[in-house]
Amino acid sequence: MKVLMVLTFYHPHWTGLTAYARRLAEGLARRGHSVTVLTSRHRVDLAEEEMLEGVRVLRLPVATRLSRGVLMPAFPARLWQEMRRSDIVQLHSPILEAPLIALYGKLLGRAVVFTHHGDLVMPAGLFNRVVERTVTALMVRALSMSTRITVHSCDYAKHSTFLSPFSNKLDCIYPPADLPPPDLAAISRLKEERGLAGRNLVGFAGRWVEEKGFDILLQAIPHVLREVPSAQFLYAGARPDYEDFLSRCEPLLDPVRERVTMLGLLTDPQKLADFYGMCDLFAVPSRTDCFPSTQIEAILCGTPLVTADIPGAREVVQVTRMGLLAAPRDPAALARGIIEVIRNRASYVRPPAEVRAVFDAQKSVAQYEDLLRRLAVRRTAA
Repeated sequence: MKVLMVLTFYHPHWTGLTAYARRLAEGLARRGHSVTVLTSRHRVDLAEEEMLEGVRVLRLPVATRLSRGVLMPAFPARLWQEMRRSDIVQLHSPILEAPLIALYGKLLGRAVVFTHHGDLVMPAGLFNRVVERTVTALMVRALSMSTRITVHSCDYAKHSTFLSPFSNKLDCIYPPADLPPPDLAAISRLKEERGLAGRNLVGFAGRWVEEKGFDILLQAIPHVLREVPSAQFLYAGARPDYEDFLSRCEPLLDPVRERVTMLGLLTDPQKLADFYGMCDLFAVPSRTDCFPSTQIEAILCGTPLVTADIPGAREVVQVTRMGLLAAPRDPAALARGIIEVIRNRASYVRPPAEVRAVFDAQKSVAQYEDLLRRLAVRRTAA
């Protein structure tokens, strides 16, 4: 198949969405398909066109940023050109141009698969409310015109007011997450270098934005320390340029700053695996989250979870029993879950083979391949 993927940001931009798209694009390319990614040239030092791991990446100039999105004047013409050459199109939301992509699919007779990475949730503020409602309206229009919609879990789809009107064309496919095994020798060295030997380590990761609920975790830390004085919290991630929630968290961070180790953004797969592998547990305190792939990465590295009991995010714990669910937006409940898993960690760890039987990157790629092939064949036959 000639597959066209369209998304706002691609490698080397780093989010769960871009990692997801890259793993899928490269997985399809390894299976012999011709994969083109149409995206933004979000940094001027990036090539306009290059081959990355068998994937043709086309980057278009950015005229300006709009909150979490970008405006690309050359996009309409180049999209039309690339869609004419393609057998099947996949868009990764949120993307401002989603309605145009779906409309071109109608005009050119190409099936469009809308891959939904989560309802858009913006922080407080009038401007952000306008952006959220505008982009959501655009996404709804695109969903109505798309051929099929994929989402990371049926649990999230059932509870999404955004997706519920389109339940007749939904497919649930787990994210294609994968990492190498943790390097135990490297973990031992890292613990010594950071002064972490003998500590109970609680990991958390992702963009420091309001929806991820890291302020809730900061409020939970004093509760944990009263019961587990040896606890240390490790953060892997960075402050995004479109939302400064970290500054709002400073009053909560100051009293526990010595117990929070900032590791920075980790993009190397082995360093990520070592981060997860060194943690006694991984915490997900999100207010809302479609399906954080960090959870899959953590359990693949043998690390159990304490996750907020919200649609989508709770899926991993429910299907693997590798961790606990905590009442959402409740620091005390989150702390109780962390304390329980620290004290009884062995009860929440499952064998790697059992985890991979549920979450396997190649299985996810194969499911996408089957879906795209069926739609492409249908279009060709027509």
